[in-house]
Amino acid sequence: MTTIPAIPFNQKIRIAGLRLAFLALLPPIALCASAWNALSMTMMESAGILAIVAAVLGRFWAILYIGGRKNAVVMQDGPYSICRHPLYLFSTIGAVGFGLMLGSLLLTAMIGTVAFVILSLTAQREEDYLRRTFGRQYDDYAARVPRMLPAPRRFSTPRTVTFDIGTLSRNAADALVFLSLIPLAQILNWLHASGMLGAVLLK
Repeated sequence: MTTIPAIPFNQKIRIAGLRLAFLALLPPIALCASAWNALSMTMMESAGILAIVAAVLGRFWAILYIGGRKNAVVMQDGPYSICRHPLYLFSTIGAVGFGLMLGSLLLTAMIGTVAFVILSLTAQREEDYLRRTFGRQYDDYAARVPRMLPAPRRFSTPRTVTFDIGTLSRNAADALVFLSLIPLAQILNWLHASGMLGAVLLK
């Protein structure tokens, strides 16, 4: 019987899927404005900024643990002790933050759901490789730790952690992508307020 070699999931597919999803969501994002009053809008915008910053910091936290070791070990410490895919969890939080900055709960739900579904499917494909590579070790880990929804009570970490500088530096580019959502949302809100973009009011 021939054994088919395990091949890691191609991350270019994930990136392409997220880009296509963003393009598909661009019309409602561009054409819909917030129907909330100024105070509520300010509160949502502030919450959105906090979510995006949390996403950036969370991704750096996860990279400290997994950087340079992805697909090489079954990482179970730090953020990986509370969910199996913390990078995708924090990316979803960043997407939700962008929706909140736009001032619409409907857009927030749409953007967050699309990001969560794409990243969940990616996580599932990655786990196919990890199960074939690590077998029982990964099965036991998956039985204990949820995929993306965190279980904070399970948190554990060693006293010292080593990290890869190169991987951490490359993650800075991803951080800039998330941080760029803040001025993007502010520009869109300004265009809506000035009447330069169509304004279908949403809550």
